[in-house]
Amino acid sequence: MKTISLLRPLLEFGAVVVALIVGLRLITGLFGSRRKMYRVTFQRQVALLFWPLLCLSVGLPFLVSFLFAGTLSTYELVLLILISALVLGFAGPAFLLHLHYYLHNHDTELLFEPKQNVLEVYQDGQRLPFTRADIDRVIYARCTSRSLFWSSYEYVQLHLHNGQILTITSLLLKLTPLADFLRNTRLETCQYLFCTIRS
Repeated sequence: MKTISLLRPLLEFGAVVVALIVGLRLITGLFGSRRKMYRVTFQRQVALLFWPLLCLSVGLPFLVSFLFAGTLSTYELVLLILISALVLGFAGPAFLLHLHYYLHNHDTELLFEPKQNVLEVYQDGQRLPFTRADIDRVIYARCTSRSLFWSSYEYVQLHLHNGQILTITSLLLKLTPLADFLRNTRLETCQYLFCTIRS
């Protein structure tokens, strides 16, 4: 009974967090406009982290309730370990990839207008000078599964003739249109279970 009395406020808090996340997702979807200049935005980050945040908001209140439960029986301990493994197993990799991508692209901007044949990359506000003829090859890294929490995390690498590598991650935009735009370069599609950026 003590566990239930502790669990109720935590579940109510989890429900409020879920409602806020769903509301924010709806608002950003309704009022998000098509932009030509892409950068890491709050809306894009929330869209990518929607399911991991939902998983944490549902799982963490339940896990926290065990901290106030006092002594745990063997059954409760096994349940705690299983739920912890599920929550961390689903949400953890997505958060790690998100941080990894953020460190690569937090100061990157992309001007992408496929109809006007424009692709420009800016780093720290400075345009990186290259043309399509300067691209030696393009690597499009995707997740092997489309149903994992981290399957939306993918990246495109532009390998230039001068040896420079420009990495554009899914934190900036959905990458399928960019890969289609670059299909006439030497485009290689690679699939990984966990798309960490490889150089």
